[in-house]
Amino acid sequence: MRIRRNSSLDLGRFSDPSLLILSSLASGPKHGYAMIQDIEQFCGTHLEVGTLYGALARLEKQGWIEALALVERRRPYQLTQLGITVLREQLATMNQVVSTGQQRLATI
Repeated sequence: MRIRRNSSLDLGRFSDPSLLILSSLASGPKHGYAMIQDIEQFCGTHLEVGTLYGALARLEKQGWIEALALVERRRPYQLTQLGITVLREQLATMNQVVSTGQQRLATI
């Protein structure tokens, strides 16, 4: 997986492309390049094209996103109901991790 990040505080695989894509699509349907730009804007992570399209294929196969009709030679994707549920569950887990980490950091 090739992901370029703008920070030296990089946690590697913890910036999961699938989670970033689902989060991007939570604001509405987007094509690949628009997702790359959105993800870079909201978290500073630049997904390489191969990483993005590999993750899109996996997410579509899992039924978490669906491809829409071509718009000017670009294929937009959108979240499915299952994808919304998965994203909510993942973000709730991440919120718990963040809360626990912050509480523990406050003690040192």
